[in-house]
Amino acid sequence: MTTTTESQAADQAADCAADQAADQARMEELGELYVCYNTHKMWPLLSAALAAGQPLPGSFVGVLRRTALIAYWQVEKQWGKTIAGLTEPVVNPGEAWADRALAELPALDDAWRLLLAHAATACTARPTAKWDKTARALLDELDALGEGSDAVRGRLLSWLALVGRPRTAPVHIPPYGPDPNTEIDPYNADALRGITRLLALLPPHPDTVRGLGALVEFSLRKVPGVGPRSPKLANAAVIALSRVDGDAALAELARLSARVTYKGTLKQLDTALTARAEAMGLGRDEIEELAVPSYGLTEVGRSVHALGDCAAELAVLGGKAVLAWRNATGKAVKSPPAAVRRDHADELKELKAAVKDIDKMLGAQSERLDRLFLARRRWRYAAWRERYADHPLVGTLARRMLWIVDGRACGFADGAWRTLADAEVTAGPDAPVELWHPAVREPAEVLAWREWLERHGVTQPFKQAHREVYLLTDAERATRVYSNRFAAHVLRQHQFHSLTAVRGWRNKLRLCVDDSYPPALRVLSEWGLRAEFRVDGVEDRMGANLTESGSYLWLATDQVRFYPVDAPQHTAHAGSGDYRPGWNEPPAEPVPLAEIPPLVLSEVLRDVDLFVGVASVGNDPTWQDGGPEGRFRDYWTSYGFGELSQSAETRAALLARLVPRLAISDRCTVEGRFLLVRGELHTYKIHMGSGNILISPHDRYLCIVPKAAGAVETGYLPFEGDRTLSTILSKAMMLARDNEITDPTITSQL
Repeated sequence: MTTTTESQAADQAADCAADQAADQARMEELGELYVCYNTHKMWPLLSAALAAGQPLPGSFVGVLRRTALIAYWQVEKQWGKTIAGLTEPVVNPGEAWADRALAELPALDDAWRLLLAHAATACTARPTAKWDKTARALLDELDALGEGSDAVRGRLLSWLALVGRPRTAPVHIPPYGPDPNTEIDPYNADALRGITRLLALLPPHPDTVRGLGALVEFSLRKVPGVGPRSPKLANAAVIALSRVDGDAALAELARLSARVTYKGTLKQLDTALTARAEAMGLGRDEIEELAVPSYGLTEVGRSVHALGDCAAELAVLGGKAVLAWRNATGKAVKSPPAAVRRDHADELKELKAAVKDIDKMLGAQSERLDRLFLARRRWRYAAWRERYADHPLVGTLARRMLWIVDGRACGFADGAWRTLADAEVTAGPDAPVELWHPAVREPAEVLAWREWLERHGVTQPFKQAHREVYLLTDAERATRVYSNRFAAHVLRQHQFHSLTAVRGWRNKLRLCVDDSYPPALRVLSEWGLRAEFRVDGVEDRMGANLTESGSYLWLATDQVRFYPVDAPQHTAHAGSGDYRPGWNEPPAEPVPLAEIPPLVLSEVLRDVDLFVGVASVGNDPTWQDGGPEGRFRDYWTSYGFGELSQSAETRAALLARLVPRLAISDRCTVEGRFLLVRGELHTYKIHMGSGNILISPHDRYLCIVPKAAGAVETGYLPFEGDRTLSTILSKAMMLARDNEITDPTITSQL
């Protein structure tokens, strides 16, 4: 018979078990939060579980760690130490990469758990000697256990490849602020930073370089209300790349420096490349030129790889890398033959990776070359041939551009560099070479080169012969020291900010606060000048014009000015246009526009035209009502259907030549500012500046929000990269067959 004492003990045990189960449920419930600001709810649960030796749910440990990092002011010192002492789970669950790692660890040697735990201690921007020493010891231990560098690298990269997948355990979205499910867990971010350091300690490998480069780009993708997803992780990946020896890592650093726009990471890239340049005794520009790999190409834009009895041709066509296959009989086939997939899997993997690498590098090199016009670079002929004209990858771009070789303008056609008269151009190894620019050439020559490109079927990687030239106007001669050519526009601030970074300008996002900001500026050290584009935040009305973080949605544009490169910096209040030097600095005199070299003036104004042409709210087809409260209706109408800018004039001239070659040529004509398209239901007027549409005869507005521009069959185009041109052509193709449109958002307006 059970005694009273035994019965009481059983009851107490049952009560204890029930309490623990209830506590477990409450911990799991709290684990659904990203951060717990009501920390008083956590401490009793944590204390009771630790005292009872009760296991803590991984999600609860995750919220404890995140709270200690994010809401640290609410975590008392004693609890901070307790949280820091929690060793399981090694990383916070709920992210795809972390879940994979936690699932794999039980089947691995304990050295793996120690390695990942050490990675999670990467809390500083750069690894210390002590951190590296411990990491190397753990890697050596794995090597002694038979886990060689290839196996370790493969596992670490397999985890890294999952970064960016949606959270496997979504957390609650708070009533205000950004969605935490789009962010990287800050505790896991340290572990990921540690993984980048571990990869840098392993022998160099192309997969490491690709993985780190991809991590940089992912970490800098914008999150609404936050900005770049994880700058510290991007910086860590750059630092890791800078510690990897070999040409592949150098090439990736150079590629990223041409694509990254986030200032902090760009500074890390610049530091890494400058250090490499100094170590090699080269200039910064030279290191970027020499860093471009061939990716297995054995001649300009082409290589053939034998894989058993089959062959793969890797070629660069139209700015893209493609693979073409031939089977054992020499017949062209669309995909890799079965024998290649079976017997040459590794080579096939590398070829496919090379295609992706080439596409990424081509975009970066095209942007770099487009920025060289203001760099005032000159090359010796022999170096230019090696780094540009005959380089297996860069040559695919350089041979579609115009150059001045030993004083003679030339382009590449029929296997040689040729003049306008198609005479071959050669030069001695020390002859000078520079880029050709229309701003410093006679108009007749510019037109002749445009015809030459068309005659030889050359499509330039960006506008060069068709590049807009911005000459000084009478209005600018009257204002003397500033240009109002691009004043009084309304721009989307964040798009403008991204564009300035891509084009080499410096800009700060403006917040609606009591603070001062410099203008957007471009430092032209080679010319001893600094260009300023003055912008102001559009004043707020009841918060309608602000993001959640308090930054302006829109900017109003003002003057473009030039100053000596060392002139005092000007600033203005966030919402005011009164730019002045610092309180203790004398005002600097702007340089008269007439004294600015024509090439510099043209390139700077072209950049500003680009900023306005892309970021203007006048390009937004959904802004028919003028935005909030209709404040910008007049501006939207005047921009969206008004006079053409210089870049739009170039587009109009091209369309006039292009329309006769289109499949819908009998339905299209260019008249004034518009491309007229005759459909079955209506006639449409597409503005060649904004791409906005009016329906004739009453000029009724037609709103078509463009999707990602697909390929439009237009025949020969003299240059790449005009997205507005692609949008106009795609709209024209669709409207010419307006009776076949099925999209209800469009048909309801017809």
